[in-house]
Amino acid sequence: QVQLVESGGGLVQAGGSLRLSCAASGSIFSQMGWYRQAPGQQRELVARRTSTGRTNYADSVKGRFTISRDNAKITVYLQMNSLKPEDTAVYYCNARTYSGTDHWGQGTQVTVSS
Repeated sequence: QVQLVESGGGLVQAGGSLRLSCAASGSIFSQMGWYRQAPGQQRELVARRTSTGRTNYADSVKGRFTISRDNAKITVYLQMNSLKPEDTAVYYCNARTYSGTDHWGQGTQVTVSS
């Protein structure tokens, strides 16, 4: 049974930093990443990283966020710097198996105050 356990969300002032973590278990994954959903908005990709190290970032976070992955621990991290109020959202960890099945974490709230 796949489990994704997220941690690291919280409240931070604009310009601050947060690091999200997502520990996965129960399978092996071709890619892991982070999505976010703000109130009234659709869920959107923030960043993802494949098992081979390829990364993708949303344009809005390039240069500010960095995704990394510890393959031994099956954990993915999202380092978020220079946070802006528009980064406020619930952040969800995603893990995709090699068969293409997506699994989601429970979500962690990130709130950036101006």
